[in-house]
Amino acid sequence: MSIQIGVDYYPEQWPEQMWEQDADRMKECGVKVVRMAEFAWSRMEPEEGTYDFEWLDRAVSVFVDRRMQVVLCTPTCTPPLWAFEKYPEIIQTGPDGQRIAIGIRGHRCMNSPVYRTLCEKIIRQLVSRYRDNPAVIAYQIDNELEANHCRCQVCQESFQNWMRKKYRNVQEVNAVYGNSVWSGEYSSFSQVKPPMGDFIKWQNPSLTLDYNRYASESTVAYLEFQRTLIHSLDPDAWITTNSWLCENMPDFYDLFQNLDMVSYDNYPTTVLPESQEELYSHAFHLDLMRGIKQQNFWIMEQLSGAVGSWMPMSPSPEPGMIKGYALQAIAHGADTVVHFRWRTAVAGAEMYWHGILDHSDVPGRRYEEFRELCRIVDGLQEMDGSYVKNSVALLYSSDNEYGFKLQHQAEGMYYLEQLKNLHDGFTAIGVGVDIIDESADLSAYEIVLAPTMLITHEETEKALHEFAAQGGTILLTNRSGVKDSYNKCVMQPLPGIYRELVGARVREYNAPGSYLGQLKLTDDVLRENYKKSCRYYPGGEADEKLLRENAVYRQWCDILEAETAQVLAEYGDRYYSGSAAVTRNCYGAGTVYYIGTVCDRMFYISLAKCMASEKRIFYYDNLPLGVEVTYRQKDEKLWRFVFNNTNKEQKVCLDSKTYWMKPFEMKISRESEEFI
Repeated sequence: MSIQIGVDYYPEQWPEQMWEQDADRMKECGVKVVRMAEFAWSRMEPEEGTYDFEWLDRAVSVFVDRRMQVVLCTPTCTPPLWAFEKYPEIIQTGPDGQRIAIGIRGHRCMNSPVYRTLCEKIIRQLVSRYRDNPAVIAYQIDNELEANHCRCQVCQESFQNWMRKKYRNVQEVNAVYGNSVWSGEYSSFSQVKPPMGDFIKWQNPSLTLDYNRYASESTVAYLEFQRTLIHSLDPDAWITTNSWLCENMPDFYDLFQNLDMVSYDNYPTTVLPESQEELYSHAFHLDLMRGIKQQNFWIMEQLSGAVGSWMPMSPSPEPGMIKGYALQAIAHGADTVVHFRWRTAVAGAEMYWHGILDHSDVPGRRYEEFRELCRIVDGLQEMDGSYVKNSVALLYSSDNEYGFKLQHQAEGMYYLEQLKNLHDGFTAIGVGVDIIDESADLSAYEIVLAPTMLITHEETEKALHEFAAQGGTILLTNRSGVKDSYNKCVMQPLPGIYRELVGARVREYNAPGSYLGQLKLTDDVLRENYKKSCRYYPGGEADEKLLRENAVYRQWCDILEAETAQVLAEYGDRYYSGSAAVTRNCYGAGTVYYIGTVCDRMFYISLAKCMASEKRIFYYDNLPLGVEVTYRQKDEKLWRFVFNNTNKEQKVCLDSKTYWMKPFEMKISRESEEFI
């Protein structure tokens, strides 16, 4: 499939006489693909067993006649009200033990046998009808799937069966969970219940971690039920689902394992923070999605206007945002960007989640910018088949995401923020990062960033030791080696199983939260890089003089005692002043860095420069903050994307030339050619 722009369209929400008008406008803009039918179950099956697809036939033909391709969705996120009335047992049960209110979306139990039967019937009708239509290029399963946190009786029994398969008996569960605490020992699997009530974080962390694992696997099983059914009807069907960073995230690597492609719903902010310390770029999200299958992906929903409805409306995208954010996604490996939505809804809860066209039905500023985006992407077709390849990997772990969420380690300290800090350090100097599963093969990389390895897995630990021994560079951070795979704390000096790699031990730790302290850089190269980087620091919440003299730490402090490691930075205040905070250790033929705290943005950028220089990885020494450089390649060809991801004009010096870039402007060049 070529690099292309698409839109989400809901023909069931608009009078049929508008469809051709909309399709003509889309064609005039340059739209290549249309996604539809994700919420249209009640139109497809208005009464149980009575099916109506003629309206969808006509809608599909409208776009096919204009040479657009179609992605159809299984409508299973929103069963019709007749189904809930007739089969109330399919309604999802919340953590309070009560069925949730219907009338919204995603309010079904994925494990309900009755619901599965209803799903199978509508999917059979849908796929059987369109499997021979060459314009229907793919199916999207359901919509924005979260880990299944239904607590109905079916799901409780499903969780108990999951536990029975994992553990030989309840005595083993009691032992690995430490259930002697608070008299929590089981005498039967019938007593094993999902975490319930208002105080879930008070419950055994081993149970809550296992429940999150189960919830993710439950969703994967539901997805696999639909995928298998579709492929039984159409073996060549191309299948995906649309993911997002939700409250109850499934394990993305399991979720997409058997699907053809990763899809993501991408809504970058329209409000840029005033503080330069607050990271907002969706480059992190895009790299995370590309790394799930380590291949190009799709954006199935892309920002098109102000977002709102169940919360106050955000400001509208500023000029350049719609075009710039879409091209940013392409720069990071998106082959298709589908904008949500073509028309802003005039009814329903999403009526203020704006699309390309406003309620006025008059094409405006965003429409013209969208049309310009389509024109630009039409000119990028020589990139078809190109991909992103980087020498730096950042490890992501669903277990660590769950573990951190279940037990916050310090005020304002979050797992994804730790990852974003390191990701930003490298992307700020134009070095691309692949975000990959902690169990992925590391052999293709020069540098591996492994932050917050809270929950230990022997396979990951072994891979990191081997990677360093063979000459790779690793970066580990605070809260690593803390717990075993059952979410229990390990009784050994931290960083636990990584201590030999790090060459230092944690003598004590402290959680200062939002307190800003001084971090003295004792390594000459790191200190010089920091001072140089601060010249490009245009302000922020930390005192400028403090930034130039010392870095800043906050949130967490591992008070380190170096054993074989070199001290790169030490704390400059409080009772641990003079103690090591950041170290570097030689291990085998490689190098291992350890950051015992959470630092300011310039520190991570400076350290990234040190690490890239040591591995002879090319980087840009003078990129202004917010300017991102990304590459796609194909055979011997290389394309460079330079994106000014800020709301101000930026002076950018590249290849001995100076460019003034407008807010959210993207410049694209191939090899040594001029920007196009």
